[in-house]
Amino acid sequence: MPRLESDKRRRLLQTAGAVAFWVIVWQLAAMTLGYGGLFLTSPLGTLQALGRLLPTADFWHRIAFSALRILAGFLLAVVFGVLLGAAGARWKLLAILFNPLMQLIRAMPVASFVILALLWASSSNLSIIVSFTHVLPVVYAGVAAGIADTDRQLVEMARVYRLPLGKRLRYIWMPGIFPSFCESCVAAMGMCWKSGVSAEVIGLPDHSVGDALYRAKITLTTPDVFAWTLVIVLLSAALSAVATRLLRLIKNRLCGEVRV
Repeated sequence: MPRLESDKRRRLLQTAGAVAFWVIVWQLAAMTLGYGGLFLTSPLGTLQALGRLLPTADFWHRIAFSALRILAGFLLAVVFGVLLGAAGARWKLLAILFNPLMQLIRAMPVASFVILALLWASSSNLSIIVSFTHVLPVVYAGVAAGIADTDRQLVEMARVYRLPLGKRLRYIWMPGIFPSFCESCVAAMGMCWKSGVSAEVIGLPDHSVGDALYRAKITLTTPDVFAWTLVIVLLSAALSAVATRLLRLIKNRLCGEVRV
């Protein structure tokens, strides 16, 4: 146990040191470019801009507007990704039909998809659609990979002994699928934030984070651009950590402890 604590402290110190190194590089780059931070604001300038934004109601309204829509798209994609992944594993014809579509969605640039989506939906719902479509292939692939990696001998044994479906799901399929599913969900969380905000920057729905980011850019308010970017990164990291914790708790509750 002391060794684990020592390793954990060492990793934290290494991470803190790496972050400090890049903050110093950022500061030096901002000082070198000059022009009052017009092209590259300093870390302090970014924090000052963030300090101006935090107390305003508009800031929190934009965070809530974007977060609710992006998370809605994420949750819908998780539900459909699980269902389609399981269906594709069960019926090979469906997998043959689904795979080209998933590859197409993954290969399509966000900008192209946003422009097409604007033909069908209002800009206020754009981040839901784009988050959904960019998370769906990731979750689908994670579920399909988890099913493929599940021990076939255990599956065959359960069939021979006629184990009830509920117990098969709990003791065989979930432990086999969950590691790959968790990895895909955590990766998809960061992806959905990037794609969702990118969609907002193009569609410019009122009261969104993407709209604020675009307005800061066209008015050359560089510190605000960096502050909003920092907010997006922190939200993505925080929600990924929350998703990891929730998935671990769900797995522990349903079928025993597992590392995620």
